[in-house]
Amino acid sequence: MDLVDRLEELERRVAALEDARPEGGDGQQLPWAVARLRQEFDAAAVRNGGVLMAGALHLPTGERFDWQAQFPIDTIVGEEWTTEVANCLAALANPVRLRLLREIVYGRRTAADLAAISELGSSADIYQHLRQLAAVGWLQTAGLGRFEVPEGRLIPLLAALASAQR
Repeated sequence: MDLVDRLEELERRVAALEDARPEGGDGQQLPWAVARLRQEFDAAAVRNGGVLMAGALHLPTGERFDWQAQFPIDTIVGEEWTTEVANCLAALANPVRLRLLREIVYGRRTAADLAAISELGSSADIYQHLRQLAAVGWLQTAGLGRFEVPEGRLIPLLAALASAQR
């Protein structure tokens, strides 16, 4: 195949891909993640669609996290929204706990490091907040008095915080 044939074939393939991009209800092309999610849910016969959470992070600590999860809407809405769910969300409703999570994500991981931040309260207060966050899964112990946000909770935590932005 010569260069002209190859270029024509490439142009044909690009045009086919552009024509295949799904459009939203208003005729606008969908963002790539939404288009892909629709295709995947359609292929799996998930009739009511769903939600995708994904993130690719490089934290100041040098850690990298790549995570994604898809949730069919029937699973989210069909489940009973229990006290456990409410407690998990309520744990984020306290400014001190949010600050603790932020400090832990950015590398302050020991109780001693956290207790050095005077505006977080006494050591006893800090331990109480850490226990509450761990009880609902936002934190886990990593040995030697260290705390961390579990890998499978980091992107959902950031998504919850992003959803609160106005």
